[in-house]
Amino acid sequence: METKKSKYDTNPLDRDVGRNADEVWGESGGSAPTQQVGGNTREVPNEEARRNVYSEAPTRRYDNPPLEAPYPSVFVPPTYPPPAQYQPRQNIYQSPVSAEPTSRRVSGIGLSEKWALMLPYAPFYIGLIVSLLELFLVPRNEVKVRFHASQALALHIGILIVHTLFGIISTITDSSLGGTLFKVAAFVFLIISMIRVSRGEAHHITPLAEPAKWFNEHIEPRNQG
Repeated sequence: METKKSKYDTNPLDRDVGRNADEVWGESGGSAPTQQVGGNTREVPNEEARRNVYSEAPTRRYDNPPLEAPYPSVFVPPTYPPPAQYQPRQNIYQSPVSAEPTSRRVSGIGLSEKWALMLPYAPFYIGLIVSLLELFLVPRNEVKVRFHASQALALHIGILIVHTLFGIISTITDSSLGGTLFKVAAFVFLIISMIRVSRGEAHHITPLAEPAKWFNEHIEPRNQG
C-alpha cells in the first residue's frame, strides 16, 4: 500500500515539483486566496487617557506631591529632598560645647559650676589638689567638670616634670634662668586658662588629650551619681 504524501513530501531537486504539487493540491494550494486589507486606522473611542497628563507619566516616589505638569523627560532625574546629615556622637574627652558656667551646685563637691571649672587650673599646687579631689568626688554625669579636672591634672603633672628637668639642668650649669622663665610662663598660662574657662570659652589642650582621657577613665568617683 502506497503511503499517503502531503504537499511538502517532494524532492526539491525535481524539476517537476511545482507541476506535481499543483496536480495534487490544485492551483489554490488547498486554501482561500489572501484578502487585501484596506481602510483607515480607527480612532481610539476613549479620549480620557489622552487628556489625563498623569496617565502615562513615569513612576514617581509616593512621598512626592503630585506634579502640575507631565514629567519633563525620563532622562532628567527627579529631585528628592537631601538626606539627613550624620551627626557624630560627642566625645566626652574632647572639649564640651562652650557655654558660660552657671551658678548651680556641682554634685559631689557642692561648689558652683564656675568655681569647679576654674579652680583645677589654679597655680601653686592648688589646682593639682583640686583636680584630684574633683575626679574622686564628682560623678561621671558631670562631664564638663570632669573634663577640665582631668585636663588640669595632666597639665600640672606636665609642668612639674618640665620644672624638675630645668632644676637638674640648673644644677649642672649653675644657671636658673631657664627654670625661672618656665615658671613665669606656666603661671601666666594657668591664669589664662582660669579666665577662659570662667568665660565659657572652649579650652582644649590637644597634647594633653590622651593623658586627660586616661585620668578620667581610671579615677573612679566615689559618688557614681
